[in-house]
Amino acid sequence: MNPETGFLQRLSRWLRPSRTIPITPWRSQSRWRSGPRTFTVLIVGLWLFGTGEALLVVAELGNGPWTVLAEGVSSRTPLSIGAATFVISCLVLLLWIPLKERPGLGTIANAVIIAVALQVGVQVIPHPDPLWLRLVFVITGIAAIGLGSGLYLTTNLGPGPRDGWMTGIHERFGWPVARVRLGIEVSVLAIGWLLGGTVGLGTVLFALFIGPSVGWGLRAMNRGAVAGTDSAPEFEA
Repeated sequence: MNPETGFLQRLSRWLRPSRTIPITPWRSQSRWRSGPRTFTVLIVGLWLFGTGEALLVVAELGNGPWTVLAEGVSSRTPLSIGAATFVISCLVLLLWIPLKERPGLGTIANAVIIAVALQVGVQVIPHPDPLWLRLVFVITGIAAIGLGSGLYLTTNLGPGPRDGWMTGIHERFGWPVARVRLGIEVSVLAIGWLLGGTVGLGTVLFALFIGPSVGWGLRAMNRGAVAGTDSAPEFEA
């Protein structure tokens, strides 16, 4: 094998999105107990996630499905978009009850921190005018959500409200995860759009690239994985 071919193969492996959640040094052994390092990784990951969502909102080219719903609710109620995100997360958590899904510290933190980071980001981040800059915001936002997901998922402190609802339906009824996720997100997007949420090019880009982005985020975390350990169950984008 010549050096150029070897380099290209290594580059291809590095760029390939991960389909598993790596076992990292900061991975918690309990959903409710967290050391300082694990808690820091969780907070940073969720804040990045919320900031990524905020970048999509201020770009005004269309949001991800759940933010479309939050924006729609915000437009019809006195709630800010951050408060609407938090309320929706709490309502989704109620849907866990018949599914007997187990929450964790990460579940509660997900509902609170993403909502706060989204609201702060929308208020602080300047709204761009040129189309090219708005597209940069969308792409950066999707990348931030992917990296944030890679961080928070590797803490093993419990799924977020939406992910837990999805996996709970999958485990209760045996339906494929990909179909459950698609059904939920299409329904949420339609309701949000009917309520007045922003749907557009950003929504399409989010749908196309959020799965690979999360996979790349997990791939980045794989560099800190514990040697000689197996990965967690396969991740499905």
